[in-house]
Amino acid sequence: MNNSPARLNRLKRLARTLDSSIVLPGGYRIGLDGFIGLVPVAGDLVGAALSTYIIFESARLGASMWLLVRMMFNVLLETAVGVIPVLGDLFDFAWKANDRNVALLERADLPESSDTGSPRRRLGGAVAALLLGFIVVLIAILVLAIQVLLAVLTAL
Repeated sequence: MNNSPARLNRLKRLARTLDSSIVLPGGYRIGLDGFIGLVPVAGDLVGAALSTYIIFESARLGASMWLLVRMMFNVLLETAVGVIPVLGDLFDFAWKANDRNVALLERADLPESSDTGSPRRRLGGAVAALLLGFIVVLIAILVLAIQVLLAVLTAL
């Protein structure tokens, strides 16, 4: 599974279709992902699944674990905000996680051969790193909330 230009071109076409295939007056571009996301919950899940395909293919192309973490974060952010009615739909049209991820992939120094380790291992490491980061953020928010609550209780 070497660094295939055909595979990268296929990912670019998919990202363009999802994020920037429709030109609006004034030159702003939107894609099908924003329209898919208009369907409550299911649309956001379908959009996330299509975006995840780009991440899986990026791993097969040799993307590093940290690049995969960045790509996953883009998709998770778009999906999480996307479930908010109206605001999430506008965010879907603006954030363009797929275009961002393909741009990250194009700028990456991808290996020429497939002997860079298992794509599954890099994906697993990326998921673990993302989960660890999420847990750290949750703990920080919890600690901050407790400090604020204690300050309020002390002030009373």
